[in-house]
Amino acid sequence: MSLPRVRVAVLTSGTGDNMAALIAAGRRDGAPYEVAAVVCNVPGASSLTRAADAGIEAIALDHRPFGKDREAHERALHAVLLDRQVEVVALAGYMRILTPWLVGAWEGRMLNIHPSLLPRHPGLNTHARALEAGDAEAGCTVHMVTAGVDEGPVLGQARVPVAAGDAPDTLAARVKVEELKLYPDVLARFCRDLRRA
Repeated sequence: MSLPRVRVAVLTSGTGDNMAALIAAGRRDGAPYEVAAVVCNVPGASSLTRAADAGIEAIALDHRPFGKDREAHERALHAVLLDRQVEVVALAGYMRILTPWLVGAWEGRMLNIHPSLLPRHPGLNTHARALEAGDAEAGCTVHMVTAGVDEGPVLGQARVPVAAGDAPDTLAARVKVEELKLYPDVLARFCRDLRRA
């Protein structure tokens, strides 16, 4: 008898490339999870349209009406997640720094993907920083979300050689190819382990 699929919510702020990869992988035969909802803090972002077109509930939860009260926005987000019986949260291009309140509420059940080989180059502009540092390789990392930005335990990485003449955009494009494979694989493994625990 197969175990019920883990209900995952994807949080995004932009185009939704990783989100779409997670949705597709969650629909494969034998997948241990399903994307139950997509929440985006930017009304009108293409990720909302892509999710809706894929038949996934797409929720716009604009952060701007909450002003500087990040926790109030997160409490509204938390209520949305609980209402949909979400078990795991996957951040996919969610461009908000989370407060300790939300991180604590989802401790051990929130994942993120970052476009560098953490602990190298946390934060923004990772590809330009990798090139400036003369790194021989770049890549991406799926990690648990903790209170420190991009500091949580690493769950998986994919490596991409830096090519001669690379610019940030060319390196980013090759890293993105690996992101779209790595994130669904790591999320599936995480959810499988969660069900077996």
